[in-house]
Amino acid sequence: MFSMGGGPGGITGGPSSMASNAAAGLPAADVPGELRAKVEKVLENEPEHVIPNVGWRVDAWDREPFSLLRFLRPHRFRLLGAIALVLIETVALQLGPILTQIAIDDGVRANDRSVIVTVAIVYVGAVVVAALLGWARVSYTGRLGERLNEQLRIRVFSHMQRQGVGFYTEEKAGVLLTRMTSDIEALSMLFQEGIVNLLVQIFTLLVITIALFFYDPLLAVITLLVTLPPILVASLWFRKVSSVGYLRVRDRIADLLSHLQESLAGIRVIAAHNRRARNLVDHRAVVGEHLDAQVNTSRANSLYAPGTEMIGIATQATLLAVGGAMAASGRITVGELAAFLLFLASFFAPIQTLVQLYNSYQQGGAAIVKLRELLGTEPAIPQAPDATDLPPIDGAIELDGVTFGYETDRPVLHDVSLRIEPGETVAFVGETGSGKSTIARLLTRFHDPDVGTVRIDGHDLREITIDSLRSQLGVVPQEPFLFAGVVRDNVAFARPDADDAELQAALDAVGIGDLVERLGGLDAPVHERGASLSAGERQLLALARAFVARPRVLILDEATSNLDLNSETQVERALDVVLEGRTAVIIAHRLATARRADRIAVVDDGRIVELGSHDELVTRRGRYAAMFETWVRHGGAA
Repeated sequence: MFSMGGGPGGITGGPSSMASNAAAGLPAADVPGELRAKVEKVLENEPEHVIPNVGWRVDAWDREPFSLLRFLRPHRFRLLGAIALVLIETVALQLGPILTQIAIDDGVRANDRSVIVTVAIVYVGAVVVAALLGWARVSYTGRLGERLNEQLRIRVFSHMQRQGVGFYTEEKAGVLLTRMTSDIEALSMLFQEGIVNLLVQIFTLLVITIALFFYDPLLAVITLLVTLPPILVASLWFRKVSSVGYLRVRDRIADLLSHLQESLAGIRVIAAHNRRARNLVDHRAVVGEHLDAQVNTSRANSLYAPGTEMIGIATQATLLAVGGAMAASGRITVGELAAFLLFLASFFAPIQTLVQLYNSYQQGGAAIVKLRELLGTEPAIPQAPDATDLPPIDGAIELDGVTFGYETDRPVLHDVSLRIEPGETVAFVGETGSGKSTIARLLTRFHDPDVGTVRIDGHDLREITIDSLRSQLGVVPQEPFLFAGVVRDNVAFARPDADDAELQAALDAVGIGDLVERLGGLDAPVHERGASLSAGERQLLALARAFVARPRVLILDEATSNLDLNSETQVERALDVVLEGRTAVIIAHRLATARRADRIAVVDDGRIVELGSHDELVTRRGRYAAMFETWVRHGGAA
């Protein structure tokens, strides 16, 4: 446990978990000493990043289906610039066969060395120009692709922030991580390499096709007749097979990351129950399904790519025979035949590249489908278009005939009606699953009632903006969540503008100021989820966070149920400070917390069956009295 100084009410015991870790020299949420100098050296050359001022609204999101065309439309002028670079680069790259034809016909056959030298110089110049244009194009499109990537990540993250709590109950965290990582990475490859490279290859084919018809229309027609039909049939087959295959791959990646995320989050439970070997078996099964999906798409690609290559070789052999006969008859020159064959070789290079690009496009297309599903998800708790801001409240809460169920055919609450006066503390007690926490979630508008109304100061929660509501509410859950960083960031989470004096005052008010000061003050490190802290320390920091937020209404959802008696006593002492002058709703598992409330509501099977003060309910000899007697009998009063 932890020890708190500063008065006779302090609790003494062994060192806290934070103190123990610090004394043992264990690393916290900070850079190890031996790496600190290297990190600082890297940071010296790190470009300064200006944090953008993001204007975010819960109701401001694009409701049109997500598509690549709509996403790129605002950047059409930048894309036109990239296309211009592509056009010039393509022309520069395709000067080679023309220069070769001139060198053969006007230089080699005419025995004119000056023509050969001139053509060679021009050829080198064309290659240099093409290389410079390629560098400019890659640099330009790379920056554009990263901007698009940044915007898409922000858009997806913003949409996730709009979703209600129920969305995260139904969706696995690993699946959502896949949307933010693997799917966006697939689209990023499509942005940076696929689209512009696709334009390069298409323009290359157009330029080469025009050149083929310019040199000899008959050979050009033979080329198209031999090449296009089989490639078209193969491409249609590959599109059908790969589109299904890559969707399956994206699903399997989501399963893989989801299993990994759960395994990392639950490692303590896995180790405690000796499930590591079994978890490895399960993970191998998930990885195996991902492998099967990848193998199926690879098999299709392995048939498609060599097939198109075979078509190209067959076309070259056909044209070599026909073109050779035409050159022998004098219809075309040797230089023209050489240029034609060089163009033909260049003709199949874009086709091969397009095969690979189509492969990337199919992966990006599957990612677009998944992102479209996510971005098209309507928030379960929408904000009304005409919603108004909630004015500063007194804290009067009213539940009027509220019925609610997480599933429409299975209500959890049945016709609950209750009024809580400003400044009053009401505790809800009852068996697990009776509906206590559901009431707290309705008050914070994590869910909306199916029937009835929830009001604060007479305002229906569905008619006010979500930001103005939650900015005046404070919530301390059963498992307080702490973020990796330092104490300052966690305590000031609801009010980032709070100064250090306010934060320190909050820590002192809940009785953890001295301990935090000994561990490094507001800059004391905190592990992810507060793993370096005891349950009591985490809860006290959560209370300090609520204290800093200055809420008019405070909701505590079984905030002491996981604490030992000493921690519970300290937290309850902190509650006396935090609750002063505020309306409070306490979801209580332990009657020691409930009996401190002004009134107690006993919830059973989704209904309030008893309501009154502790003394009143004990006198009635009803359900609460039976609970209290059981609690006393098991030593609760001590």
